[in-house]
Amino acid sequence: MAELTALESLIEMGFPRGRAEKALALTGNQGIEAAMDWLMEHEDDPDVDEPLDTSLGHILGREPTFSEPGGLEGPGSAAGEGKPILSEEERQEQTKRMLELVAQKHREREEREEREALERERQRRRQGQELSAARQRLQEDEMRRAAEERRREKAEELAARQRVREKIERDKAERAKKYGGSVGSRPSPPAPEPAPVSSSPSQEPPTKREYDQCRIQVRLPDGTSLTQTFRAREQLAAVRLYVELHRGEEPGGGQDPVQLLSGFPRRAFSEADMERPLQELGLVPSAVLIVAKKCPS
Repeated sequence: MAELTALESLIEMGFPRGRAEKALALTGNQGIEAAMDWLMEHEDDPDVDEPLDTSLGHILGREPTFSEPGGLEGPGSAAGEGKPILSEEERQEQTKRMLELVAQKHREREEREEREALERERQRRRQGQELSAARQRLQEDEMRRAAEERRREKAEELAARQRVREKIERDKAERAKKYGGSVGSRPSPPAPEPAPVSSSPSQEPPTKREYDQCRIQVRLPDGTSLTQTFRAREQLAAVRLYVELHRGEEPGGGQDPVQLLSGFPRRAFSEADMERPLQELGLVPSAVLIVAKKCPS
């Protein structure tokens, strides 16, 4: 049974003549299978249907293209004159074999593309996992830095509280040394017994009594109160120091300085009043003071 030429077989399978000629020429006339591989590989190229440069013939080591005069299958060639004529049944059988070959090539191409798509998907997933791991490491580093910053701030806050306590203790010791005693809790001295009243008609008017002790009741903002006895000559600063030492820790942080107010008549004591004796401020022999938070200046 006579066989179709490679060019005719490609045209029978539905490939355009120009594209078939180009495929055969660029594959060096190595057969229909090589030409079909080229056609299927380059079918999506934008220049697949552009005419082949005839100067490529000598470069590729072949004669001029089929469409050129004197080509391998051009008019008047020996091959063209001796080409056998195939029967309809033979042509259909050869076309069937070519179509099966085309289908096989398509399947191979689809399998290759599927493998490439799977490989691209694996690479994409691998890159995604690497990116997720890098993002996780970054978040862990940020959380670790934040925890270290909180620990550092907490340590600084505790150190600041300790400095405040030490300062209060130093102030307490200095005031105790300055005023010759401690401003801490001490028992109140017994009240002196009243002198017997003379029944003599020539009794002299009573003289103003001098008190050397002062009993101070301090009302705190939370409703509780402190009571302490001070010397009449002690300064009002001793009372403020006593309050700062005994009012307890306030929630949320360090202690704020306090301001002392008298109940009646209403009076707010200034910083200058802190250096004045209790006797001079009219707080002897007893007084009630109110503690309020000192507003920042």
